[in-house]
Amino acid sequence: MNSGVLIAFEGIDGTGKSTQCRIFSELLNKKKITNQIFAEPTKGKWGMKIRQLLTEGRKEISPEEELEWFVNDRREDVENNIQPALNAGKVVLMDRYYFSTAAYQGALGFNPEQIKIDNEKFAPKPDRVLIFHNPPEKSLERIESSRDGKSAFEKTDYLIDVQNIFKSFTGSKIRFISSEGSLKEVHKQVLIEVQDLFDQKL
Repeated sequence: MNSGVLIAFEGIDGTGKSTQCRIFSELLNKKKITNQIFAEPTKGKWGMKIRQLLTEGRKEISPEEELEWFVNDRREDVENNIQPALNAGKVVLMDRYYFSTAAYQGALGFNPEQIKIDNEKFAPKPDRVLIFHNPPEKSLERIESSRDGKSAFEKTDYLIDVQNIFKSFTGSKIRFISSEGSLKEVHKQVLIEVQDLFDQKL
């Protein structure tokens, strides 16, 4: 059993999930609630291979091999970071987790539900999954305005497929959050969706 709380911030790039994850962490710090952010892909051996893939393109790497890299990276993250933090009673905030793998690799033809099942054999299930969404075209605009071009994974049709898979996820732990409002408006929605996980008012 985990003594901590695990919250996953999910969604396609450009939805503001990383920003909301950081803002929420800052609030928890003010409330003196111990928390830690982990981002996937990590900066470990497998994560860096994936990051290189994201910037340079898939080249000769097969979708099967790519999926294996994500799983290997997550195994290391669970063992070295996520599970120890949960065991220590911390609030763990994931900037991407296995729902992203299911959505992004699912859009390449894999079965998203099977990816989730396979990951849940070793990765702790989140207490809450926040899936941020907005029109993919708007996400691409945000990506282009904040970076030097788009990564190899950020093509409009592909992102539409990915977001549709995100929207297909169901379960009592999943919440959908529109990120079209202001940072403050979206943050308020985050608080509404996670308040029941905390003893004190956020």
